[in-house]
Amino acid sequence: MTDIDIRTLGTPGLGDRSYLATDGTTALVVDPQRDIDRVLDLAAELGVTIACVAETHFHNDYVSGGLELARRTGAVYLVDARDRVAFDRTPASEGDEFAVGAMLLRPIATPGHTHHHLSYALADSTGATVAVFTGGSMLHGSTGRTDLISAEDTVELTHAQYHSVRRLVAELPADAAVLPTHGFGSFCSATPTSGDASTVAEQARVNPAMTQDEQDFVDTLIAGLGAYPAYYVHMGPANAAGPAPVDLSAPEPVDPAELRRRIAAGQWVVDLRSRTAFAAGHLPRSLSFELARPFATYLGWLFPYGAALTLVGDDPEQVARAQRELVRIGIDRPSGAATGEITELAGDGGLASYPVSDFAGLAARGQDEVFVLDTRTEAERRAGHLAGSAHVPLHQLPARRHEVPTDRQVWVHCGSGYRASVAVSLLAADPTRPGRDLVLVDDDWTRAAGAGLRLADTVRATAAH
Repeated sequence: MTDIDIRTLGTPGLGDRSYLATDGTTALVVDPQRDIDRVLDLAAELGVTIACVAETHFHNDYVSGGLELARRTGAVYLVDARDRVAFDRTPASEGDEFAVGAMLLRPIATPGHTHHHLSYALADSTGATVAVFTGGSMLHGSTGRTDLISAEDTVELTHAQYHSVRRLVAELPADAAVLPTHGFGSFCSATPTSGDASTVAEQARVNPAMTQDEQDFVDTLIAGLGAYPAYYVHMGPANAAGPAPVDLSAPEPVDPAELRRRIAAGQWVVDLRSRTAFAAGHLPRSLSFELARPFATYLGWLFPYGAALTLVGDDPEQVARAQRELVRIGIDRPSGAATGEITELAGDGGLASYPVSDFAGLAARGQDEVFVLDTRTEAERRAGHLAGSAHVPLHQLPARRHEVPTDRQVWVHCGSGYRASVAVSLLAADPTRPGRDLVLVDDDWTRAAGAGLRLADTVRATAAH
């Protein structure tokens, strides 16, 4: 039995994990998120001292807390020696060994997700390798995507990813735990992952890089790559520059008159309440981003970075939770917040609303009698869609909203209702075409067929097989 205790700090909203490993006295932290108070609280709870912080790579889906955590604790900060950074760090390269208390950390070059990507093998006091922190390399039943650097590098990186996974399997003990950073819903995963825990032996059996030959792996991975959040472009540069400490203090309060002024000026006023509460009554031309998974992903995808952002919530605690999620993707300080009963926040401005239904309601209304808008991804659309529906993925809607008519009732759906609620609020707030008759389909896609709606022929043919 190993003398190392490894704790996971999950960030479900982004689909990532950070790790704290300790020998009982000294701790190592791998790939910490920017809100490092979670890490510090865990270390205090365990009564351990953080002596080392390690980054597997420059992350594309979140701003790292590694630099600030190392500064706050005096820990060694390991970053790949090949990466150009604007701060002091301890360069890490394959062949190095770093003692962390009774633990030993060994970097392994595993390019693929990025050019300069390290996995870290962790050995206990007996010298046995008990785990490997794989970052965006070998995930649980998948690998990290390989197209985040540039289109020109994607093929090269995909081949490298294949060899990196095979190398880890060849060189590490079969019973070593595989501890990836991405792959729990993150867009950094090339394909969906499986399970919450895994070992090298299991990945040898199930990982696509192990079950396919090289060219099939490359072709399949690249063919399956879809769009990824637009905010990713900001993450790498922010991490290389050295992120500033987080400020999670409460935003300035905003009164009803100022809320109306900001909305009239075209600023982003984001309502965090449930999507059904928003539909029942909201500030006209405000936007619905329910504070539920995947809040940060889609707000960050659509938000114009650097713009003013005002949050509207039920209470200050809801605003604080939203702030925490937003700082992880570099949206640091809302320009204000308003909380309380929405009728009071509206003041003299009144409220707007729209109806909510489900797929059964759409069937009763008649899918050919209305304009049906599908806001899911291309991959979801290919797997099945409603006959006669229009398709505009949510992230494309701001540029394509003119394709949504004003002379017919518009029913908007996605896979669960979350993205559809964002889409309906965007369309309702559209100043170029006011007055659309909108209905939110707040339902799970799996219920569409059972509701009696007609699916496209390609879907029926696929289902028949």
